[in-house]
Amino acid sequence: MRRNYLLMSILFMGLVMASTSCSSDDDNKGNETELTEEEARNLDYNEKNAQAWGNYAKNVALLLQTDAQTLNGKWANGYGEAFKKHDGKTTEYTSAEACIEQIIDGCIDIANEVGTAKIGEPYDLYLSGKTTQALYAVESWYSWHSRDDYKNNILSVANSLAGKNIGYSANPAKIAISSADKNSVIAVCAANNNLSKVAEKVWENVGAAWNAIDAIPQPFRNNINSKEASDAMDACADLVESLETLKGLIEAEESIEWQPVVDQFVNNVALPTYAELAKANSSLYSAVSKLQANPSNANFEAACNAWLEARKPWETSEAFLFGPVAELGLDPNMDSWPLDQVGIANLMKSQNWKEFEWAGDYDEEDEGIEAAQSLRGFHTLEFLLFKDGKPRTIK
Repeated sequence: MRRNYLLMSILFMGLVMASTSCSSDDDNKGNETELTEEEARNLDYNEKNAQAWGNYAKNVALLLQTDAQTLNGKWANGYGEAFKKHDGKTTEYTSAEACIEQIIDGCIDIANEVGTAKIGEPYDLYLSGKTTQALYAVESWYSWHSRDDYKNNILSVANSLAGKNIGYSANPAKIAISSADKNSVIAVCAANNNLSKVAEKVWENVGAAWNAIDAIPQPFRNNINSKEASDAMDACADLVESLETLKGLIEAEESIEWQPVVDQFVNNVALPTYAELAKANSSLYSAVSKLQANPSNANFEAACNAWLEARKPWETSEAFLFGPVAELGLDPNMDSWPLDQVGIANLMKSQNWKEFEWAGDYDEEDEGIEAAQSLRGFHTLEFLLFKDGKPRTIK
């Protein structure tokens, strides 16, 4: 997830502090005047905006499908082999060990983000009395899917370390290291006398973090300041600390042949995850296209289910947000947060889809690109499909 910090600061400054609700059953007031920020946040699907709403959803779903196909294609048709080759030419990596360090760094980054940003930022805001800001800082609150997102982020760590996708319903705490692929980071480290104890601790902490997040009462947006949320933050911090220790020991270890581990990661984790992402987002586009052509409660529900399925492989890819996903700006394209809800409302009115398109080399400091990305992606589509954790309905 790419967090739009500039947009967050603007959004938080503009929030109505007396408001404690993240949704409203009131319809928007029409297109006669510019919507206020409060009206944009509470924009609802109705007979007047149904066609524009469907058009917006379909265009966002098309962009998601395109980005997912691009990402899958880049890894399957060049980057995966270049990462395995690590010759310092096509990629920045010059050794198999450097690739392993990148894999572990990715695990550290997402474990830290879950604990300090995805859970920690709403938690800190809530405790400081900024309850409305805290609610709007919660990622995936429209669908009430936050907790599952975070667990899938921890699964991305588990998959990267285990050298295989262990499944969305799997609890890493119940999976032994011995079940990991023999050519995986965790198995190779566990078999090394100098690394085994820390490797075991890392794997234990992966399971503990997943369990702690799973223990947060649903939905997270209603339990931001819970003890369980605090415990989950601590568990993620423990995971980060143990991963950093393991990385340090690996840097000092010269006796391990890492090439089979790099190959295993690419062939059995990265490539299958991105292939699934592309397939699931094609299904999502089909479901949203059907909704756009024939609005109904059943089609809203089908599109929501397709969104949930397309979301899973994305969240389990967040431990390896390097290579094409970073270079092409595909992370913020697909997963920028928070949304520019006023911009979404205005774009729905104008139907000028060029506003969420951009061209040229990606520059994360480019405010024009950032503005375009805040109008598209999984969370824009989530806003258009879900309300209060359920599919929107025809009125």
